[in-house]
Amino acid sequence: MNITDLTVHELQEKLKNKEITILDITKAYTDRINEKEKDVQAFVTPLVEEALKQAKTIQEKIDNGEIKGDFAGIPIGIKDNICTKGIKTTCSSKMLENFIAPYNATVVEKLEEENTINLGKLNMDEFAMGSSTEYSYFKKTKNPWNLNKVPGGSSGGSAAAVAARLVPWALGSDTGGSIRQPASFCGVVGLKPTYGLVSRYGLVAFASSLDQIGPITKDVKDSAMLLNLITGHDEKDTTSSNKEKVDYTKALKNDVKGIKIGIPKEFFGEGINKEVKEALEKAIEKYKELGAEIEEFSLDIANYALAIYYIIACAEASSNLGRFDGIRYTYRTPEFKNLREIYKKSRSEGFGPEVKRRIILGTYVLSSGYYDAYYKKAQKVRTLVVNEFNKAFEKYDVILTPTSPTVAFDIGSKSNNPLEMYLADICTVSVNVAGLPGISIPCGVDKEKMPIGMQLIGNKFCEETILNAAYTFEQAIKFRENYKPEI
Repeated sequence: MNITDLTVHELQEKLKNKEITILDITKAYTDRINEKEKDVQAFVTPLVEEALKQAKTIQEKIDNGEIKGDFAGIPIGIKDNICTKGIKTTCSSKMLENFIAPYNATVVEKLEEENTINLGKLNMDEFAMGSSTEYSYFKKTKNPWNLNKVPGGSSGGSAAAVAARLVPWALGSDTGGSIRQPASFCGVVGLKPTYGLVSRYGLVAFASSLDQIGPITKDVKDSAMLLNLITGHDEKDTTSSNKEKVDYTKALKNDVKGIKIGIPKEFFGEGINKEVKEALEKAIEKYKELGAEIEEFSLDIANYALAIYYIIACAEASSNLGRFDGIRYTYRTPEFKNLREIYKKSRSEGFGPEVKRRIILGTYVLSSGYYDAYYKKAQKVRTLVVNEFNKAFEKYDVILTPTSPTVAFDIGSKSNNPLEMYLADICTVSVNVAGLPGISIPCGVDKEKMPIGMQLIGNKFCEETILNAAYTFEQAIKFRENYKPEI
């Protein structure tokens, strides 16, 4: 038995039957990190020694009856834009290279209450701006299915770590597809919850009206379990929902008979890779076999969602990143003559090219004379996007699309072409614009054996519906049993 091959619910079963211990699990993962991290480059700050010490302490407390709980001693990886008290939170940026968070994000507090073990902080595109994890200041994470390919982004470190079995599951953040797109590229499950379902307190803000923390896992059941742990109202986050707590694992019924699935034809047109389209068509046929009702329809806002997203996201980034000025807790240039130079040189030296690009674009669309033409208009069209989705959900329970128009691309092939890189998010951004839940699950591989992701979108706070639809499909095709990464 290889412990790192097991899902979290399988680990729990073996712990319950006393077949393995907490120390066995943690040592299996720390050994795996020591062996494979040099190839994958998923971590900014690995916590190998700390994790082993914590595992020993938790095991002793469990043996003495001091602590109980299904998740005590289960390891996890955390994306490096989620604050962890006493541990570096760098956002993969030179600007925060030495920043040690003085507090925990709410999601981290919830995990610590369950006595989970943090295996380390995971690499990402700088300040979550990117679709390939090539924009990290520290390193380029590799795709475990093929080390010459990108893992996607911005949560590429989280997705690659789960796929390479360096962590059993991980937290990522999703602003325009940053959980779902890397999950698709790395052949794992990525869930972006409804906006407000999971607290954003302690998540370093990129675009506050779009950002959402969510799970990246080996399978759908693990995704439902991790979602259970991190949801709930938080008074520290004014956008946090007051919705009553739900046990999402109870939604996994392995039955989609009578569920109405809408297929928006705009997502299957020009620009979608032929093999991706064929894999999605097979998935649609599988849903028909399983008893779902399938219907094609038009969701024409898809043509505008990418433009709306980049205007709103860059505007909010320009505002949010104003706090990183070289004066307080961030990087400060060593050479300056006056206050103006501190600001200018610290930000010029501290931010990478993609972050600068988005700040400039955001400042432009918020500036006098352009605000009405761009930002205000984008917010109006955003309302149309929400209305279009509302109309679609009057008829359908789930909307099915590709997660990405392509499989993972070669490292370096798009990093010099920002517009081409932005198009990698074309299938995912509308979900964030409308504040909806979306899940990406693997539905096949291409001829090079690279994973292909399928996205299931639900109405607001209908995570149970998309989790069940994803779980039923997963049980039918057994992707994890049939395909494995090269690492």
